[in-house]
Amino acid sequence: MVCQRAGRGHRTRENLPVIAHLLSSILERAVIDTNVLVGALLGRAGHNRRVIRACLMGQLKPLVGQTLFLEYEDVLNRRDLFRKAPLSQSERRELFAAFLSVCEWTQIYFSWRPNLPDEGDNHIVELAVAGGAGVIVTNNVKDFRSAELQFPQVRIVTPRQLVKELP
Repeated sequence: MVCQRAGRGHRTRENLPVIAHLLSSILERAVIDTNVLVGALLGRAGHNRRVIRACLMGQLKPLVGQTLFLEYEDVLNRRDLFRKAPLSQSERRELFAAFLSVCEWTQIYFSWRPNLPDEGDNHIVELAVAGGAGVIVTNNVKDFRSAELQFPQVRIVTPRQLVKELP
C-alpha cells in the first residue's frame, strides 16, 4: 500500500514499526505493582481495572522485568486468592497475556537497593529507574515513599490518583 504525500510515495506498511516506536516513546512509562493487577482481576470495576485498561488501550506503557514477571505469574497461580473472582482462570490468563503483550521488557543492570520496608518490593523501584518510568502505580504508596533512597523522577501514585490524570 502506498500513500501519496507531497508528490512522493510513502510505503505505510514499512513505516508502521517506526510509527509504533515513536508512539511508545511518547507514552508515559509505568510500573504496575502486582497488587494493582490482582485488584483488577478480583474486582468487577474500579480504579485497578481502569489502570490495566489504560495500559491495554495504549494510554500507558507498562514495564516488566524478570522479577516482576515471576511475581505476576506466582500470584496468578494462587487458586485460593481467586476462588470468588468474577473471571475464570482461562479469562484471567487471557487478560494477563493481553497485558503482557503491551508491556515493554526491561532489563535491570544495576541494583539500587532503595531499602523499602518490604525488601521484596525493591525490584519495582529498580525496574522503574532502569526503564525510565515516570510513575509506579501501587496500592501500597506508604511503603514506597518511605524508601531510604529516593528517585524524585519517579512518582508513586495509587490507581485512583493515576485514573484522575488519564484523558
